[in-house]
Amino acid sequence: MQRVAFLCLGVMGYPMAGHLARAGFDVSVYNRTASKADAWVAEFGGRAAASPRAAAEGADFVLACSGNDDDLRSVVFGDEGAIGAMAEGSCFVDHTTVSAGLAREIFAAARARGVASLDAPISGGQAGAETGALTIMVGGLEPDYQRATPLFDCYGKKHVLMGAPGAGQLTKSVNQICIAGLVQALAEGLHFAQCVGLDAERAVEVISQGAAQSWQMDNRAATMIEGRYDFGFAVDWMRKDLAIALDEARRSGAQLPVTAIVDQFYADVQAGGGARLDTSSLKTRLDR
Repeated sequence: MQRVAFLCLGVMGYPMAGHLARAGFDVSVYNRTASKADAWVAEFGGRAAASPRAAAEGADFVLACSGNDDDLRSVVFGDEGAIGAMAEGSCFVDHTTVSAGLAREIFAAARARGVASLDAPISGGQAGAETGALTIMVGGLEPDYQRATPLFDCYGKKHVLMGAPGAGQLTKSVNQICIAGLVQALAEGLHFAQCVGLDAERAVEVISQGAAQSWQMDNRAATMIEGRYDFGFAVDWMRKDLAIALDEARRSGAQLPVTAIVDQFYADVQAGGGARLDTSSLKTRLDR
């Protein structure tokens, strides 16, 4: 039975670690708020550790799903960071959405210790984490990816090795760029339907059977029509992800005009008190 450490038990990490425990892995967990780790142990068994370093000791795999670059640096490289306790031959897997540069930095630091490293950001939201239906975009080396696939299979419906270290994070940026444009288009379409006197629900019913169909339409149109946004992937987190994409675009020369505009629309939502609303709250700007 392989030993797995899971660092950071947020809305994604908590159920992901649970899937690993149910699959028979020996799981230890760390969370900055210790009561969350204690609750996880009460539900799934395993052990709660007082620090990332303590969780990583003796683990075959160390997984993290934190908030941003700074959070991940802390759990990996901090005074009680995981990397210092990882044994030669073990593997670090990062499910956080962070910069490709940090992913490469972690890979280099891990390799210097004889430790494998994969950047493996996820998509699918809290529902995907709870049902074990996440999409996982992986950067790293093929042998390390193959070693980690039994873990990915526990909570992912699709996982693909995209290329060298950092490629997983770059692919996640593609994902977020596409989502941002789709959500803005859906917000405008629904707003238009309501302004011209159409039944927006009936409009969605018919156009969702044609070329306009998307995951966002299937899963967010109804709640957008109702004006409900107190759930899902927060605007704060989307802006963090878009900042990563826009920064990478500046370095590479990629042109992202729509993404830059939508990012500013999200800034408007934040300024209006909607920082923790679901990303579909772009429609609130149009309905004021």
